[in-house]
Amino acid sequence: MMMNLNSPLAANKTLRCVLGGSVLIVLSLLSGCATGPNANPRDPLEPFNRGVYQLNDAVDRAVLKPVATAYQDVVPSLIRRGVNNFFANLQDAWSFVNNALQFKGEAAADSAVRFGVNTFIGLGGVLDVATEMNIEKHTKDFGHTLGYWGVAPGPYLVLPLLGSSTLRDTVALPVDFQGDLVGNIEHVPTRNSLIALRLVDDRANLLKASAMLDEVALDKYTFVRDAYLQRRRSAIYDGNPPDGDTGEIFPAQPELTPSREELLSETPTNTLTETLSNAGLPGDEKVKP
Repeated sequence: MMMNLNSPLAANKTLRCVLGGSVLIVLSLLSGCATGPNANPRDPLEPFNRGVYQLNDAVDRAVLKPVATAYQDVVPSLIRRGVNNFFANLQDAWSFVNNALQFKGEAAADSAVRFGVNTFIGLGGVLDVATEMNIEKHTKDFGHTLGYWGVAPGPYLVLPLLGSSTLRDTVALPVDFQGDLVGNIEHVPTRNSLIALRLVDDRANLLKASAMLDEVALDKYTFVRDAYLQRRRSAIYDGNPPDGDTGEIFPAQPELTPSREELLSETPTNTLTETLSNAGLPGDEKVKP
């Protein structure tokens, strides 16, 4: 009997199989990878990751970036803001679950209130009323939850089309997909249209940041990797990572990118910081209006 890939359950099962196979491949590569004096302990699969990164970059330049640029040029900013608010509101629902799993009562309550207020008062999330009410946003996914409970990040990975990740975050992806309200819509045309719209909207929000990256980064791969690992670690500790040994496989690394406070400072300390701030980097995992 043929599997009906149009159903969310079948699609999720297929995705879990693909991700499971990817993890097995990664483990096989790790068991045979060579380490040298110049090897980065956080990125033992760097040659493989760089190849996937180049593939993703080629797809982005050929498809995603042109579509996102057209979307930004054609669609009025007011509508784009509403689209962004809509998907951010759905994200708050999953953040509520993960904050609850981490026993963060205040953050869970904030996420639940944000979702309720924006859904019922903000026209289904199109209007971000919760932010106007000074209700904090605490974005969390299942990778954050695993990290909170002591699961080490493991090696850095670059996933085809999905981009930067770690072994821990890759293992968490099937759970995150289960918690994705858009991905669980049964009406296939609606689900696929929303997924495509979210992808374009996310890419459009990063156009300035990617332009900055092209201008200032000597090695874009290294910059993206270090920024991702630093931000994920900071998010696990709610913006206050410890300085000492945390028991993780890969210990704390020196600060490699400007902090969010520096990015938002009225008096940037250097040209790079000012450029990053103007580029509009994605918000932290905890945002206070």
